[in-house]
Amino acid sequence: MAVKAIDPAVQQLWIDFKQDQSDQRLRNRLIEQYYQLVKYNAERVWAKLPEGVDLNDLISAGVFGLMDAIEAFDLSRGVKFETYCVPRIRGAMLDELRMMDWVPRLVRSKASKLEAARKRAQSKTGRPPTDKEIAKEMQLNAIDFNKLKNDASPVLTVSLNKKWYETDSYKDVREVDILEDSKGEDPTKDIQKEDLMKLVTRGLNRNERLIMILYYYEEQTMKEIGATLGLSESRVSQMHSSIVARLQGQLRQRRPEFA
Repeated sequence: MAVKAIDPAVQQLWIDFKQDQSDQRLRNRLIEQYYQLVKYNAERVWAKLPEGVDLNDLISAGVFGLMDAIEAFDLSRGVKFETYCVPRIRGAMLDELRMMDWVPRLVRSKASKLEAARKRAQSKTGRPPTDKEIAKEMQLNAIDFNKLKNDASPVLTVSLNKKWYETDSYKDVREVDILEDSKGEDPTKDIQKEDLMKLVTRGLNRNERLIMILYYYEEQTMKEIGATLGLSESRVSQMHSSIVARLQGQLRQRRPEFA
């Protein structure tokens, strides 16, 4: 990528920043100035990687590398910043990729030995070997072979950003879009609960509505409701019993609305 001669305004920006490196505004302007350099290098690295690695993860890591380079850059050395920062940007991206590599070295080593033995056994038999033949090739008994096989097979992980299928719209469907949230609450239940509250408290005055809402929805005690409304606990209990008796009669009349 061709690098243009440094702009005098950019040169002055560097001078101002190096005089006060605590100035976040100046640092952010330098990040914006060289952001395209991060994006360019991220795209080059990403193009050589297998599917499942998110380009945005590389860009984010590259920005941290750029920030470190900006902090450490020495104007007095007469080196172009672009030349100085690219290794740091790419190094930060490679560090991110190493962190993504979740397979331990021991697991990878065992998997390599298992694959090498499988290939040797296949070359002897001329067909895909059985587990027993691979175990014999590795000089292992059945128990040790099965343990090695299990140790060499780590749990499969899937990137949530991996494409599930492409659509005609601007946004492809990814794994995260189809993943069920078993702990998530159904938003329709909250809507139904709110609608029921409005239906039940229809026709009640302010204090009566508050008693029903605080008791059944906020789960407050009669004593707590009394403190909120400035009433005694016995008065709240009396009002609650009266409201419930009245609502029971009204609900019988409104039964068709619940059908």
